Amino acid sequence: MNERYGQILVQRIESLCRKRGFTHYQLAIMSGLKHSTLSDIMTGKRDNPKIQTLHKIALGFSMTLAEFLDFDELNSFSFDE
Repeated sequence: MNERYGQILVQRIESLCRKRGFTHYQLAIMSGLKHSTLSDIMTGKRDNPKIQTLHKIALGFSMTLAEFLDFDELNSFSFDE
């Protein structure tokens, strides 16, 4: 996967955590993910998370997957760059 794409997803997660006052650990629990899985995503060790994982993260934020993925940086991203 494009490295920049992974960074955009990490920035989205960081932004939502800040807005909601969540730690990564709290998000992992609310998402039903192992803390190590979320940590690997956040550090770039896992730069191509499965759609199931993104769905779980969205649910942790009480969002649909569509809501989670609907933000300017991702909407304007091009894989052709």
